[in-house]
Amino acid sequence: MWSGPPQPDQGLPPSLAAVPVSWKSSGPCQGHRESPGALVETSAGEEAQGQEGPAAAQLDVLRLRSSSMEIREKGSEFLKEELHRAQKELKLKDEECERLSKVREQLEQELEELTASLFEEAHKMVREANMKQAASEKQLKEARGKIDMLQAEVTALKTLVITSTPASPNRELHPQLLSPTKAGPRKGHSRHKSTSSTLCPAVCPAAGHTLTPDREGKEVDTILFTEFQTWRESPTLDKTCPFLERVYREDVGPCLDFTMQELSGLVRAAVEDNTLTIEPVASQTLPAVKVAEVECGSTNTCALSGLTRTCRHRIRLGDSKSHYYISPSSRARITAVCNFFTYIRYIQQGLVRQDAEPMFWEIMRLRKEMSLAKLGFFPQEA
Repeated sequence: MWSGPPQPDQGLPPSLAAVPVSWKSSGPCQGHRESPGALVETSAGEEAQGQEGPAAAQLDVLRLRSSSMEIREKGSEFLKEELHRAQKELKLKDEECERLSKVREQLEQELEELTASLFEEAHKMVREANMKQAASEKQLKEARGKIDMLQAEVTALKTLVITSTPASPNRELHPQLLSPTKAGPRKGHSRHKSTSSTLCPAVCPAAGHTLTPDREGKEVDTILFTEFQTWRESPTLDKTCPFLERVYREDVGPCLDFTMQELSGLVRAAVEDNTLTIEPVASQTLPAVKVAEVECGSTNTCALSGLTRTCRHRIRLGDSKSHYYISPSSRARITAVCNFFTYIRYIQQGLVRQDAEPMFWEIMRLRKEMSLAKLGFFPQEA
């Protein structure tokens, strides 16, 4: 078989002299050479491929450049957006920092003001505490002085109690109990409490003193005595306890129940509070310059009963400047109640040191006086 490039003398084109020729076997025999037409087509295709290769490469380069430019533009836009966003966030953070700085300055200023006010308040509290302490010490000193004075008065009162009783009062210790001839004439308005009248000796039985037995018979009421013993264990002026509730209902209430109901209520309250004053009416009228009180009623009409009676005494309620003229019967009823309250107050204060039975009979005697006064019995004044 023959293989190799064609020779120049065979009449082939010069451009094909350097183109290698490939031989293909067709059919059962591979030694036959391809036809000239097939060789020409193959050479033309290879030449076309050789011409199209640089153009395609140049086109690819252009495409790559275009894609690179697009990528750069998009990347630049993205970076600009990110930069703008970062600048905006940075501006917001700067504003927040500035706001927080102002808040911190304000808090520091408020803290300084609060500290100053706290120190000022602390100094003020210390100053007030010192003033209160000084006032308390002064009050304590005054209270101790009052206690000493009250102790001296209690000692004197105990001495008075030992030497005088309601049944047998010591007239030397009570000049108001003396008869007019011994006591001498009174001048002006002689004032004294209702418990200091002839029917109201302001004393109580002493310890160990035996009451003078009356000629009439006596028998202890067990119910009354039981109520009295219960009250004596814990003396009180409370009206709700059974002992005082009975006395109020049976004696005090009826004895102070006068025609003039409004004034009767005021008198009862004053007697309970120990603020009632009974004083005799002066035989001669004082100058008008010295009289500052307001006199209610006249000396011929009793302010409590409303009856026309000669009124030798008048009453004053508490610190009031008003006076009310009362008849001898009304005075006896008031003083009888005052006697009872004076005695139970002495028991409550521990000034009566006796056994239960003598104390009980003294209270019964005072209740008897209230009953007689309510019924209209009273001693004639000298």
